[in-house]
Amino acid sequence: MEKRELLDGIGSREVSTPRLMTHLLESGPEGGVPVVFVHGNVASSRFFEETLAALPPNCRGLAPDLRGFGRSEPKPVDATRGMRDLSDDLYELMKASGYAEEGDRKVHLVGWSLGGGVVMQYAIDHPEEVASLTLSCPIPPYGMGGTKDICGAPCWPDYAGSGGGLVNLDFVGFLEQGIGDDPREPDNPSSPRNVMNTTYFNPPFRLAREREEVLISEILRTKVGNYNYPGERVPSPNWPKVAPGRWGIVNAFSPKYRDLSAFAEIESRPDVLWVRGADDRTVSDSSAADFGYLGKIGLVPHWPGEKVYPPQPRVSQIRAVLEEYAAGGGSYREEVIADCGHTPHIEKPDAFLEVLIEFLP
Repeated sequence: MEKRELLDGIGSREVSTPRLMTHLLESGPEGGVPVVFVHGNVASSRFFEETLAALPPNCRGLAPDLRGFGRSEPKPVDATRGMRDLSDDLYELMKASGYAEEGDRKVHLVGWSLGGGVVMQYAIDHPEEVASLTLSCPIPPYGMGGTKDICGAPCWPDYAGSGGGLVNLDFVGFLEQGIGDDPREPDNPSSPRNVMNTTYFNPPFRLAREREEVLISEILRTKVGNYNYPGERVPSPNWPKVAPGRWGIVNAFSPKYRDLSAFAEIESRPDVLWVRGADDRTVSDSSAADFGYLGKIGLVPHWPGEKVYPPQPRVSQIRAVLEEYAAGGGSYREEVIADCGHTPHIEKPDAFLEVLIEFLP
């Protein structure tokens, strides 16, 4: 592993399991309360680096790179398993780290965006191993795109309008160039710099230049291809003419394969904190990343109309599942952070840490 400067108090190591070689950032005492941070799509553990450094001294912070991101092994993502390739990787990492299957050594899981789906799947499969669940701007329980109501009903039988074929190919082209060629092009709207600053964050928020460069370099580590990001493209006869394929991370969070509504029925019910930015334009009922919404406002031609393909009610879908969870005896709390986009822990770190630390026992 190449040398790089990490913040004070942050360690870095690689952990091998039967499933994957995982790169991991960590902070705090080994015997501290374990808090595990799971990053979003086209990101890495370093998006949580400042959060790890700011945790209370009684916490043990752990932040892995998911497969195909950061410095972890870039194994293929089987989209037909939904979030399970990633959540199973995380479970094996927790076993190797001495937490899973260790009696009272439950972990507090914090999932941002894609990571929110990973930790929900983890809780569905291993509810007895979870002390609490924090969902930060999580992707909806029925995935991204292709559904039209709070119960996740598909717009089309083949779930057209979701999956890897909808990703901006110009952005993918920048990722394919990788770090060595430094493809940052600040004036190109599809460059990693502009995508991060306009979709991850709520403009005009900007990081300090040095930190921005760190995170752009992490974005450029994303493994690109049919088996990772974005995944296979599959044509469809239905608008917008693209359906999810079998492989790749964006197909894995298509509603064709991803349905986390079973979370509402898990028997062991850890408390849930749901944090979201008031100005999140990615996970929203009027999301700039949703073809139903883009068609409605005229940015994608030949939209079939509100009855056939309305905007996906992403926030409402999350709330509906959490309300059902609460009705069954669980507990959840929703915190909305003002003047904040899709990345509360970076845009509003003090506010995010305050609600997180108050939530953790």
